[in-house]
Amino acid sequence: MSGKIAVGIVFGGKSAEHEVSLQSAKNVFDAIDRDKYDPVLIGIDKSGRWLLKGSEHFLTGGAVSGGGAALVPGPKPARTENAGPNCPAESPPGTGSSTGRGRIVDLSDPAAGETALDVVFPILHGPFGEDGTVQGFLKLADLPFVGAGVLGSAVGMDKDVMKRLLRDGGIPLGRYRVLRSHEKLPDFVPLTEELGLPLFIKPANMGSSVGVSKVRTGEEFAAAVSRAFEYDAKIVIEEYIRGRELECSVLGNEEPAASLPGEIIPSHDFYSYEAKYLDGKGASLEIPARLSPEKTAEVQRLAIQTFRTLCCEGLARVDFFMKADGTILVNEINTMPGFTKISMYPKLWEASGVSYTRLIDRLIELALDRFEKEKKLKTSITL
Repeated sequence: MSGKIAVGIVFGGKSAEHEVSLQSAKNVFDAIDRDKYDPVLIGIDKSGRWLLKGSEHFLTGGAVSGGGAALVPGPKPARTENAGPNCPAESPPGTGSSTGRGRIVDLSDPAAGETALDVVFPILHGPFGEDGTVQGFLKLADLPFVGAGVLGSAVGMDKDVMKRLLRDGGIPLGRYRVLRSHEKLPDFVPLTEELGLPLFIKPANMGSSVGVSKVRTGEEFAAAVSRAFEYDAKIVIEEYIRGRELECSVLGNEEPAASLPGEIIPSHDFYSYEAKYLDGKGASLEIPARLSPEKTAEVQRLAIQTFRTLCCEGLARVDFFMKADGTILVNEINTMPGFTKISMYPKLWEASGVSYTRLIDRLIELALDRFEKEKKLKTSITL
């Protein structure tokens, strides 16, 4: 037993943002405070198979063969003199605390491959990870985890539901329409009369600008809709908002705080997946953004209001547009934003006085604090 907190870093996943997750997880694994935490790498491949053995190789993009892994709720039972296969030997030294709240078991060697976990950092982007699915699984496993819970994750992922909640919460938004795969494609000309040109077409449940297109003609519109439907059965059609692209990081549970805002200045036609991750010169970041104190405060206030309206916890990045007349509109929230050292979320906190390593530490503290408070809630009726 090391006496450290065993942190399961879950990464990869069944999502088009799989590779982004690998980049984020590698940075967290490298930067986490080893004097305080024992990081445990847990990969999820593109088929959804969980991996324990070979996860370090998988983290760098290598393939892993053999059996997968399973998450088991509760600490390992103490071994007795007549221990059998259902009560295996203690975990090898250096594999996390022996009294963790849960365990990850290597299915290829269950007796020797158990690793205790105290808390989980699910660095998963997009569907099957950031949308409430893994969060629900971790709650069933009775494990604390970093980030928003089931509800905040689900509504934060779905741009349709997100926008409806924000609109009802009185938060300023751009104009948009929602289209489902079984519905008739709207006529292009009346749509442009309603929303203007150009238009942005997005899958409702996806991040990192995957499947996003900017269209100006009817032909481009039909192709963009088809492309977006490759990633989701529901898409969002948004008006183009000419203005500056601002982002603000939020951190906390009941009393969230907002970082200084930053600005994205794309060199591409818009801040696409290629501009974010493939082109090193795809965009420049202005950190902090050049805003008046009044506009800085307005962005921070709207970021926290958005965070609370969508029932988020732990962390989120809120994205904005600021029009030439100074009007600020919320674009969307990201409940598990990119977490590399050069990603906007940690860089904004660094500019606000919170280092990358301290940020990881604070997120784990928030996860454990929420878990302890939730454990005090009754789960049965006492007459």
